[in-house]
Amino acid sequence: MKHDGYNEFRQRGRFDFPIEIHHVDRHHPRFYMPYHWHMEYEIDLVVRGSVTLTLNESQVHAEAGDIIFIRDGVVHGGYPETTDTIYDCIVFDMKKMLAGNHTFQDRIEDVLKHVTLINKYLPASTPDIPRLIQHLFRSMKEEHTGYELVVTGLLYTFLGFIFQQGLYHEAASLPLREHRRKRITQLKQTFQLIDSQYQQPLTLTDLAQAANLSPNYFCRFFQKITHHSPIDYLNRYRIEMACLKLTHTNDSITEIAFSCGFNDVSYFIRLFRRYKETSPRKYKQLMKEGK
Repeated sequence: MKHDGYNEFRQRGRFDFPIEIHHVDRHHPRFYMPYHWHMEYEIDLVVRGSVTLTLNESQVHAEAGDIIFIRDGVVHGGYPETTDTIYDCIVFDMKKMLAGNHTFQDRIEDVLKHVTLINKYLPASTPDIPRLIQHLFRSMKEEHTGYELVVTGLLYTFLGFIFQQGLYHEAASLPLREHRRKRITQLKQTFQLIDSQYQQPLTLTDLAQAANLSPNYFCRFFQKITHHSPIDYLNRYRIEMACLKLTHTNDSITEIAFSCGFNDVSYFIRLFRRYKETSPRKYKQLMKEGK
């Protein structure tokens, strides 16, 4: 079974229309968003409930109607605040979709080069934009004839409103940006290790060494970014992988437990109940029924 890795290098949508949409509710196997990054931009719309996401070193809390904008390369992940939360995500290649119009190419290039940073949090009270984003998501879901033109036009309009309303800021100085980039790169190395080796017995020392940090400093830094201890996060990630396998394979509970890095089935079931508030068996049945 193939799953999305932390570093999601893959085609989005079609080659000639590089954009895709994801509808996430509590039945989605990645309802709790594991930390990852990709080289496309992302727009998240909270439909119901609320979510808390971490974007690199900052945290964003969003309620129903709020929008989160995530630029390329940013490590992001988090969790819904309630089990009835629903949020939609659009991931798109801004360079392929919007670059090329010379009338305002400089503004788009400043966004692509991270000279201009669009605000990561756009509340529901922002004029015009929430309604426009809802139209964008609706057009992607319905796929009526000509929706590609509508979606592309809405993305241009979105950027227009961003600049019109001043919903952006200039990037920090280069030395500060380089310092932050180095710290996030170290964290990405740990995420890559978890993504590729979660089936294996991993220790705190292994995770810290991947980031080239001492265990004590690594624990503090990891906790600051993810709001979880490294081992707790590793276990949560393993449980999320177990959810994918429960949904998409016919493997037994025991087989899934061992394939996700647990050598004690009872411990796996206990952790699964803690994180998912149900048993692996009931979760599998729930996914099968689609309820």
